[in-house]
Amino acid sequence: MTQPRRPSAKSAALSAALSGAVDLSALKARADAARRQPAAPAQQPSGPPAQPPAGAGTAVLDVTEATFQADVVERSLKQLVVVDLWAEWCGPCKQLSPVLERLAGESGGAWVLAKVDVDANPRISQLFGVQSIPTVVAIAGGQPVDAFSGALPELQIRQWLKSLLDALRDKLPGIKDAEQNGAAEEPEDPRFTEAEEAFERGDFAAAKAAYQRILDAEPGNDQAKAALVQVSFAERAGQADPSAVARADADPDDIDAQLAAADFEVAQQLAEEGFARLVAVVRRTAGEERNRVREHLVGLFDLFDPADPRVAKARRDLASALF
Repeated sequence: MTQPRRPSAKSAALSAALSGAVDLSALKARADAARRQPAAPAQQPSGPPAQPPAGAGTAVLDVTEATFQADVVERSLKQLVVVDLWAEWCGPCKQLSPVLERLAGESGGAWVLAKVDVDANPRISQLFGVQSIPTVVAIAGGQPVDAFSGALPELQIRQWLKSLLDALRDKLPGIKDAEQNGAAEEPEDPRFTEAEEAFERGDFAAAKAAYQRILDAEPGNDQAKAALVQVSFAERAGQADPSAVARADADPDDIDAQLAAADFEVAQQLAEEGFARLVAVVRRTAGEERNRVREHLVGLFDLFDPADPRVAKARRDLASALF
């Protein structure tokens, strides 16, 4: 991870592959064909429609192949649409989706989340050439503009969304409308704005100092606590490089190399590999070295939702290694 606002290199490659290379007209044709089928006998409506029409203020939509044109392509002409490709059996999806849903609700309509069950709608995942889930694709003006894969930490997702909204503000009228309405309702906390702007420009020291000032005044501020953990990790991960893993594999007794390799793996959305690496080091060390590795691993856990199954498994493995 070379820039704090960017996802992993794998995600950047996915984004580059999608940009300008996905033809959404195929799904439009399928939707149009479905609409031309003879309609079923009319029935008296018993309640509101299951899906609102394009342009409605709904923050989260369940999208199918039949509704993709209206809910994603047409809607993206006015506001940013973030497509969440997920499946019921996918553990990381269950970690990522609630975060995206909450952030969409907080956006006030600046962007909308379109959830796609890839098992029920395989042609959509085929359209994007998705090889793993969760995959998240940003759509603007009817075309993919950015993407990432894996369950990123919330702070990175917020920065990813902010960079997109900043870039698209003058192109999608829904962004300005939502921000103007939101500014009238609830002003931003300038303390967090200061920290986030520092993080955005890569000034980790200033970002950490800003979050620490919040915690000094409000020791129980969970948002600042979580952000400080993630900024600290971003600073470490930004100094890592792909050779860290090779160095660690070549010298299992080099504790610094093992810690750097685990950071790199977590930054590259390979959390399970990073966790397993450090659990193995705990098993074969003792004393201060073991405690140092344990504390580093527990710090990595703090980057994730405590309910994440990868964290739960690694905590069990760590307990087994210690006792």
